[in-house]
Order: sequence, then C-alpha cells, then structure tokens
Amino acid sequence: MIRYQLTCAAGHGFDGWFRSSADFDGQAERGLLSCPACGSAEVRKALMAPAVATSSDVARAAVESASPAEPVTLVSEKDKALRAMLRELREHVTRNAEDVGERFPEIARQIHAEEIEPRSIYGKATFEEAKALAEEGVAVHPLPRFPDDGN
Repeated sequence: MIRYQLTCAAGHGFDGWFRSSADFDGQAERGLLSCPACGSAEVRKALMAPAVATSSDVARAAVESASPAEPVTLVSEKDKALRAMLRELREHVTRNAEDVGERFPEIARQIHAEEIEPRSIYGKATFEEAKALAEEGVAVHPLPRFPDDGN
C-alpha cells in the first residue's frame, strides 16, 4: 500500500491509501476521489518527502510492539461481521459456480442471449467490460475483494 498526501482545488490537505500509483491514477481519472472537507473531485498528489525507515526505527518498532499496550481496534465488530458475511458469500459463489476466467464477458453474453444453457459463472472482466455488460442489460456483480487478497 502507498500513502499519498493529497490536496483538492480549494487547498484542503488529506491522506489517501492506494495499492499502487496506477490505482491512484485510475481512481482519479474515473472521478472516484473527493475531498473529505469540501467534496471537490479535483484531487491531486501533493509534494511529500519519502519516509525511509532507519535501523533505529526498525529496532524501536520491535521494542514497542513487544511491550504491553492498550488493545488497538482497526476494524469495528460490525465491520468484522460484515467482512465475514462477504467472505462467506464469495466462498459460496466460488464453490457453487463455474470459473470461466477471462472468457467471463463472452460467456455472460451468451447466457444472457440464451445461446447457451444458463448456469452460475464467475471470472475476470475489466472495468470497461463489466460496464459494457451492465449497459447491455447483463446482470453482473463483482465478487468482494479484501486487502489481504493481493498478499
């Protein structure tokens, strides 16, 4: 994950976390970013100095993590329960549907057009392919992804 300092057209500063530089660029191009202070969709990266860990930083972090501290909750119990339900849903789909991989858009269209026998499928589609399918009236839904899926 990459943390960027961001600014909006009004000069408000805030942080954003992204999987990659390309992820930031893609979200910015699609207008998915907005300023939490004013709602402006004109968001750009601010100049920031790189954070480089030194050996003393690593040692301090190891000592701090080993010492007893107050418990830290990064995700609420409600969020944990929701994530568990989404994982269950994803596992149900992958257990009970056919993985058609990269052929997903093609096969989804064939099923929609009743050219082939209907069945539950899942696979891969680009954002553009999924958007085109939805515009054609093909019912598609993305499977939930979680931060640790890429690890």
